Amino acid sequence: MAFAVQMAKGIFDLVREDLALVEQEIAAQNGSAIEPVCEISSYLREGGGKRLRPALLLLAAGASGYRGESAIRLGAVVEMIHSATLIHDDVIDGANTRRGRPSANARWGNHMSVLAGDWLYMQSFEMALRERNFAILDILIDLTQNMVEGELLQLTRLGRINLNEVEATELAYGKTACLFSGCSRLGAVLGKQTKAVEEALAEYGRNAGLAFQLVDDLLDFTASPEKLGKPVLSDLKEGKVTLPLIFALEAAVPAAVEGDGNGAHSHSNEDGRRLVAKVLEERDFQSVRPEQITRLVKETGALERARKMAREYVSRAKESLSELPDTEYRRALLAVPDFILDREN
Repeated sequence: MAFAVQMAKGIFDLVREDLALVEQEIAAQNGSAIEPVCEISSYLREGGGKRLRPALLLLAAGASGYRGESAIRLGAVVEMIHSATLIHDDVIDGANTRRGRPSANARWGNHMSVLAGDWLYMQSFEMALRERNFAILDILIDLTQNMVEGELLQLTRLGRINLNEVEATELAYGKTACLFSGCSRLGAVLGKQTKAVEEALAEYGRNAGLAFQLVDDLLDFTASPEKLGKPVLSDLKEGKVTLPLIFALEAAVPAAVEGDGNGAHSHSNEDGRRLVAKVLEERDFQSVRPEQITRLVKETGALERARKMAREYVSRAKESLSELPDTEYRRALLAVPDFILDREN
């Protein structure tokens, strides 16, 4: 944990002043909203968060040779889009907690929360319009469409036990990686970089985002509720089958899953599938205990397989930066994927 904190300090120190300006811009936008939206938006801001997405945009812009007002404004834009997605996600999932506090929908209800999320989307695009840059709007429209499509796809796949790796990666791109990719691409656009550099930074963001989502999926099985800020195994209770569980169901089960942990009898894949299917059917841990699921993913080697995949995404993200000049911003971008990977610790 100390390593992750130190790494984060090194990364964010470089853009700390600009991130403070991003916060001021978000606060100013929230202050212009009508009271219910202002109240919900302020509540979300007070809940904290790493501000990783605006930091990524600021670092990519710096690595591309740009620092200035546009990066501040677009940093606020991507954070507001992110906040809007969190509000809508919690409504869709029926989540009661977010970052260890009651979610917006738990406090203000679904109707008010959805409308507040809509306002954040519209306000972020109104801000982006001030740039008078079609390339920026194209990126924001594309990533927003991908995020909405990702949510729609997830809804169609809820409760499906036969989800595969390709489908899960597609969902991870829509949920998380497309916004990371858009943030780093926006930095390249602000720096007026070549298409090749723009694509390389977009690929960097995509792989960093996929690693981020995979670590999130791992934390759902390995973290405490206090660390996670929400109940563990909440994805499965909501009907979501993520990559660690997909890997577990693909693997042989060598040790006790159903037992009390004192025995070590062999288990077939069908036993694991039956346990998962029961939780998906009940949308709760009534007939199946959470420990049975966590034991399943541990004993099949699924957690280590998922960690290996996250490390591969991190390597690909770093490789994408090979064409950028060696600056402090590039070095910070190289450190971001390691910070993402270390979140599980």
